Amino acid sequence: MATTSNKPQRSLQEIEDIMLRRILSVSLADSSDPGIFYLEMTAAEILSEGKDLKLTRDLIERVLIDRLSVQSPNAEPPFNYLLGCYRRAVDELKKIANMKDKNVKSELELSIKQVKKLSVSYCRIHLGNPDLFGGDSSVVRKSGHSNVSPVLPLIFAMVDGFNSGGIQPPPPGFLEEFFREGDFDSLDPILKGLYEDLRGNVLKVSVLGNFQQPLRALLFLVSFNVGAKSLVSHKWWIPTGAYVNGRVIEMTSILGPFFHISASPDNTIFKSEPDVGQQCFSDATNRRPADLLSSFTTIKTLVNNLYDGLAEVLLALLKNGDTRESVLQYLAEVINRNATRAHIQVDPLSCASSGMFINLSAVMLKLSEPFLDANLSKRNKIDPNYVFHNDRLDLRGLTALLASSEEITQWLNTPGKTDISAQSNDVENRLVQSQEATSSGRSGEKSKYSFICECFFMTARVLNLGLLKAFSDFKHLVQEISRCEDMLSTFKALQEQTPSQQLQQDIDRLEKDIELYSQEKLCYEAQILRDGSLIQHALSFYRLMLVWLVSLVGGFKMPLPSTCPKEFASMPEHFVEDAMELLIFASRIPKALDGVLLDDFMNFIIMFMASPTYIRNPYLRAKMVEVLNCWMPRRSGSSATASLFEGHQLSLEYLVRNLMKLYVDIELTGSHTQFYDKFNIRHNIAELLEYLWQVPSHRDIWRKIAKEEEKGVYLNFLNFLINDSIYLLDESLSKILELKALEAEMSNTTEWERRPAQERQERTRLFHSQENIIRIDMKLANEDLSMLTFTSKQITAPFLLPEMVDRVATMLNYFLLQLVGPQRRSLTLKDPEKYEFRPKQLLEQIVCIYVHLARGDNENIFPAAISKDGRSYNEQLFTAAVDVLRRIGKDGRVIQEFIELGTKARVAASEAMDAEASLGEIPDEFLDPIQYTLMKDPVILPSSRITVDRPVIQRHLLSDNTDPFNRSHLTVDMLIPNTELKARIEEFVRSQELKRHGEDFSL
Repeated sequence: MATTSNKPQRSLQEIEDIMLRRILSVSLADSSDPGIFYLEMTAAEILSEGKDLKLTRDLIERVLIDRLSVQSPNAEPPFNYLLGCYRRAVDELKKIANMKDKNVKSELELSIKQVKKLSVSYCRIHLGNPDLFGGDSSVVRKSGHSNVSPVLPLIFAMVDGFNSGGIQPPPPGFLEEFFREGDFDSLDPILKGLYEDLRGNVLKVSVLGNFQQPLRALLFLVSFNVGAKSLVSHKWWIPTGAYVNGRVIEMTSILGPFFHISASPDNTIFKSEPDVGQQCFSDATNRRPADLLSSFTTIKTLVNNLYDGLAEVLLALLKNGDTRESVLQYLAEVINRNATRAHIQVDPLSCASSGMFINLSAVMLKLSEPFLDANLSKRNKIDPNYVFHNDRLDLRGLTALLASSEEITQWLNTPGKTDISAQSNDVENRLVQSQEATSSGRSGEKSKYSFICECFFMTARVLNLGLLKAFSDFKHLVQEISRCEDMLSTFKALQEQTPSQQLQQDIDRLEKDIELYSQEKLCYEAQILRDGSLIQHALSFYRLMLVWLVSLVGGFKMPLPSTCPKEFASMPEHFVEDAMELLIFASRIPKALDGVLLDDFMNFIIMFMASPTYIRNPYLRAKMVEVLNCWMPRRSGSSATASLFEGHQLSLEYLVRNLMKLYVDIELTGSHTQFYDKFNIRHNIAELLEYLWQVPSHRDIWRKIAKEEEKGVYLNFLNFLINDSIYLLDESLSKILELKALEAEMSNTTEWERRPAQERQERTRLFHSQENIIRIDMKLANEDLSMLTFTSKQITAPFLLPEMVDRVATMLNYFLLQLVGPQRRSLTLKDPEKYEFRPKQLLEQIVCIYVHLARGDNENIFPAAISKDGRSYNEQLFTAAVDVLRRIGKDGRVIQEFIELGTKARVAASEAMDAEASLGEIPDEFLDPIQYTLMKDPVILPSSRITVDRPVIQRHLLSDNTDPFNRSHLTVDMLIPNTELKARIEEFVRSQELKRHGEDFSL
């Protein structure tokens, strides 16, 4: 430059002229340089004004306009020319950085600054009005309404940090100045076009596609206030119209396609490319584990980059006071329009994809992080009244934990009331004040809730429709794969026996389905199961959820208040259900619970699993038991969970008691499948109780409950345990006979081959079905008998109560008859262990129960109860059982005690026959109308006014709290002693005995 040359010193005007000519690529004198445009008309005008033909700061804008107006095939397009001017201005600024003459340097810097400012300004003007300077070949029309802006490649090149597609990165500061300095009206159309282009870039792009560049570009744009405002004012920010639904928002809103990017499966119509399942998991069974692990790692990295980018975009918009409300409206619209995603069957045409909601789940959890600290110190900012009074989310239509929709409506319409119960307490009074402070929404004014409150409820809804729904879909997918594999195995076996073209087609179809389902399963696994941080963040959120819910009832303390506060009663049921589902799912993933604080979850489960007056749904309370089952030390594989059972205060005090209460409550669930459901639920309870019996502290509590509540919860528990044992063993043994008949049919090869193929298929399916039923029923029966065996060893009194002893004796006699009676040989199976049928073990357990009860029978009532059973008792059965016990090497002491019990039963039977004979013909009014036996303690039923024997009706009430004659409600305390009839019966017995003694004397 002139400043460093040996030539004569140039003036400031000369230096400025040379510099501006280089920057603007123009000349006011004819030039031979093809890259320099000679502005002849401009030069003539300047001369006519009596000015020198030198470029100055005052002439920059005039020269720029004249240059942009040049119509020449060799002229650089306006946008490219202006960008070049800015780039050259930056270069010139570097050249003068070390100039010694500070005054000259300062003047030149001002000129360069003016060039940069005008270059950017005219870029905005040009992009807003492409035809102003005679058109621009760099601006191409797309779809008739959106321009592919030349700014977009520059943004891509900048956010990528390298040359993107041959595009040179923009000069430093150009884009920042472009978006920061312009007014909203000039930038808004440019930005809206950019957002449409970005949306188009990621439409139907999977997580393996190029989504990161557009996502970084989006984040760059919303970092400017004008960019954020332009985005939320776009007509596609929240699409409107009569046909808008969840899927429409996902595919047409600006953010929707970004949230659609995923590894999770979607309907074929909306499938993204590249196909993740096909590319990463095709023919997975034949691939090396290292290849699969590499695919899992790649997908996990990509989806986490996606989560981070999406969260940054939303966070930038939420931090901006001008756009926060619009973001919350968008999230609420997405949630409300996709409410039916909670259904088992989801319509893919009306609901957004699973991928969108998994992404949204991860993003909402990131937004929730600030209030998920270990102490949950900000939970008091969550207002329960949001459920009723917010005007954003539709929460009132959701099933509540306890309250019906009618109760909630009634509460809302009752001025000054905050709970659905008549009573109130301190918790409720506190919530009255809270409600009054935030009830401005009732008067039509918008209710104001803190961001923490809004974010909490939105996250809960998103997780329900997203992550938790994905867990459910994954579970159903695994079940479907298992079903298809079983069917494929059956078809292949049939094809070997009787080949047919139809069967081969079915086999081919199933193999294709299994391959597709397996790919989808691995896609889910890659995105959610292997993302430990996502699951742990979700667990942190649900820990807050449960701690907050407990605060509505007064905190972690037992017993619960007698009346459920309305705030708790009215909370959506899925808040708790989702927490339990997540715990179950996480418990089955290795190391997913490591470092998670589980005590609060344990406290919540113990408090509410046996509280139908707080959580109405018995299946939800049963799910809590499923969680505890997963945490049993022998199942979880973690020593950390042992402390939850063995050193946890609430657990030691209430766990056994509440498990027994739930065992009883689950008898009637209100569902049409309640009969079968109860066995699965009780199976989980039985496993837990068996484990707890082995823990001394819990076993002590168990004995205490049996003693204190002998005629309360423990007796009810024992009654249902016996009922289940009888049904399950009887059902299993009946099915074994049916299975043997089917087995005989199939083993007669000649007859079997003559049957039509379809009939053989049906009979084969029935055979496998019966096998499964026997296996399940026997497993459950074994559990129940095992519990009766180990509890009866130490707790005998409840078994020997008048209302129970006959029932117990009848059960044991029936089992003894089945196992050693005449039909025992018909129960022989080729592979009994396959069906968990262990007749020798069953016999040992039954005999042990006989002996345990005999040991505790101080009043000698058990032998009489055994012999009184007219259906199954036979003294020969005791002899047959002893023979078997000796053959299998059973403890001699137990055998001897069993023989002695058999002898006592025989004596009791003989005495009973003599007593019956002595009574002669008994008047009908003395006979119990249910059992037709002589009543000993007659009572009147208050509703039907019929008299029955107390032990008989008490036994009935253990299973059914109704009058057996008219189905009206009935409890033990409502029975009315019939003292007059009792006295007459006793007089009758006495007179018959005297009569018999008199006859004996005369003889």
